Amino acid sequence: MTGSRRNRSTFLPRFTGAGTRTARAAGALVACASLAVGCGVIPGTAAAGDDSITVMTWAPSDTKATNKPGMPAFAQAYARWINSKGGINGRKLKVLTCNEHNDSVAVAKCARIAVKRNVAAVVGSYSQYGDSYLPTLEGAGIPYIGGYGITNAEFTSPLSYPVNGGQPALLAGLGKELAAGCGPVVLVRPDTIAGDELAPMLDSGLTTGKHAVAIDQRAADDTTEYSTPTERALEAASDDPEKKGCVIPTLGDRTGTFMDSFRRSRDQYPGVSTAATLGNVDQTVVNESGGESSPYEGSYITSWYPAATDRLWDPMKKVISEEAFGDNRIDATDAGVQTTWIAYTVLKAVVESLDGGEVSAETIRRTLNNGLEVTTGGLTPTLKWGFQGKLATIGFSRMVNADVTLQVVRKGQLVAARKGFLDVTKTLQTAEVN
Repeated sequence: MTGSRRNRSTFLPRFTGAGTRTARAAGALVACASLAVGCGVIPGTAAAGDDSITVMTWAPSDTKATNKPGMPAFAQAYARWINSKGGINGRKLKVLTCNEHNDSVAVAKCARIAVKRNVAAVVGSYSQYGDSYLPTLEGAGIPYIGGYGITNAEFTSPLSYPVNGGQPALLAGLGKELAAGCGPVVLVRPDTIAGDELAPMLDSGLTTGKHAVAIDQRAADDTTEYSTPTERALEAASDDPEKKGCVIPTLGDRTGTFMDSFRRSRDQYPGVSTAATLGNVDQTVVNESGGESSPYEGSYITSWYPAATDRLWDPMKKVISEEAFGDNRIDATDAGVQTTWIAYTVLKAVVESLDGGEVSAETIRRTLNNGLEVTTGGLTPTLKWGFQGKLATIGFSRMVNADVTLQVVRKGQLVAARKGFLDVTKTLQTAEVN
């Protein structure tokens, strides 16, 4: 492995009082006074001082690891679309964007900009460094709506309003599905703090199905060559001659690089198959890796949402067609783009529920905490946040949606493996979270 990992908790304390919040917010404003990072605003929106609603979306772009440029790009397209229809309840939507560069310092700067610009919420964003941005948002009272679910902190912070079950739900569902049919299961994951959180979730699903825990194999987050991790994974997965082993790569955008090495070596290990979670593998990845001849053919993929071919996504695709046609950053099959759509659906529902009243971080937060029910057109169950969810027993007090779907790659296409959602709440309750 390369580099070292800091041993720090991703679990954040709750508010400690108004004095702490004020001090944090003041500190963030001072730190932001001379700040300059990649942050933009959608052109053509209302100027400061009017009745517009300002929010921020951030995600990594142009990095050597995971990139999600489609999330802020779609947020801007959504703003153009909703503003062309008169805004939300007559208010124009202003979207600030920030490149968090897959870096804890950069995302902390994004959060400080959000505080300085007095955003009403951070919406539909991605970062694996929750402990770098959530304290700043908490200090300023800014809600974090629809994060990608990449860290446990998103399910513990009192100002986080996740729309899906994140990697915990995906891995628990995948483990439960693979338990009956797989021999040794190998999890190949980043050697990062966020990566450390993945194995217990997968293990909760495997052990529910009376399977041994996964072999936890770390890999450098930004490496460009995976021949050694591939060989180790294949050897470990083929240890049982009676049952086909399974390799699960969870390396974000580096999953494709890993699978290039896997494809070259797998012929020597015929008793090994693959499985994955959406976000690591989607239709674009399958296409780029050979479609029907890709190493993913026959693989099970867990997702938070229905398959991208489902007509439930037509409203989102209409926005892309009308406001972002030809923008190759935005892919309707990308789980990040889909999450951003659902997050802005939540924002819209909150603003509409205020019925012309003040729209601010405080009113949005209060509305969500008071139990507003948000429907998403069948893409998720009805979302409703409180202070103690069903998974509070393992620390995930903010997780209100632990549903996943099971998809499979058939003839090069990701299709539903079974109808409907699978609720993995009870499975996750057995997870041994650090």
